[in-house]
Amino acid sequence: MTDSTTSEKQGWFQRLKSGLSRSSAKLTDSITGIFTKRKLDRALLDELEEALIAADLGPATAARLTATLAKDRFDKEVTSDEVRTLFADEIAEILAPVAKPLVIAPHRPHVVLVVGVNGSGKTTTIGKLARLYQGQGKRVMLAAGDTFRAAAVEQLKIWGARANVPVIARGEGADPAGLAFDAVQEAKTQGIDLLLIDTAGRLQNKAGLMEELAKIVRVIRKLDPEAPHSCLLVLDATTGQNAHAQVETFKTMSPVGALVLTKLDGSAKGGVLVALAEKFKLPVVAIGVGEGIDDLRPFEARAFARGLMGLPA
Repeated sequence: MTDSTTSEKQGWFQRLKSGLSRSSAKLTDSITGIFTKRKLDRALLDELEEALIAADLGPATAARLTATLAKDRFDKEVTSDEVRTLFADEIAEILAPVAKPLVIAPHRPHVVLVVGVNGSGKTTTIGKLARLYQGQGKRVMLAAGDTFRAAAVEQLKIWGARANVPVIARGEGADPAGLAFDAVQEAKTQGIDLLLIDTAGRLQNKAGLMEELAKIVRVIRKLDPEAPHSCLLVLDATTGQNAHAQVETFKTMSPVGALVLTKLDGSAKGGVLVALAEKFKLPVVAIGVGEGIDDLRPFEARAFARGLMGLPA
């Protein structure tokens, strides 16, 4: 690993740790507050479990972490640092199987359908992914498929300009499936490696949205029977446990195959990512810790677990 790569990884960890500071402060303050260097008994384990659940890690994860701690340390003296280190190791183990970057197939274009509720950070995530993969030498194109919100189309055009990638867009109210079809066709013509298609996220009209997403898939499969090759669900970390319901809902409406978690820097609920990994086992391809175009990166299990527990890299 070169010095510049090491420096970049350390820089990203510091941004990740800073972005997780509200989540880690909530957790570490709770854990530290419980300890006055006392023996690990049942009452202490119950307090720890409650603290983990309050930090959005979920009951199943909280039970797993405290059971692991009890197995080795029950009736022994423990410190908050020891507990946080053990929890970080266990969380990294939970997260390791889902830490999978989005792999762009050599097949052109690799079509990615991006879904999520309005306000989840979907459009900005697409812009940031475009920048990330363009930086890896991929030819990227965006499609503004959320045609029901003029603001979404304009926002995607702005992100396209920032990332210096072309954007296929139509007027407000245009047929999203028709636009997606045109985008796939154009991407094929131009030899594009990666096509990212934005979609609407109006959950209040679930039946209409379900039909719209199904139609997009049907139409683009006329051009490529295997499209979309990936379907990413973008989740806002500030929603906490509501993220579970969003995963359930979108899994019924679209071929969701992976998650992106945004706005970790604005939330004390970053622990929900661990609960989602434990429950759904869906790959987490990237996380976002800021508004900048470079503030979305591939997800790394160990870095996230240690950042969440307020530990050094």
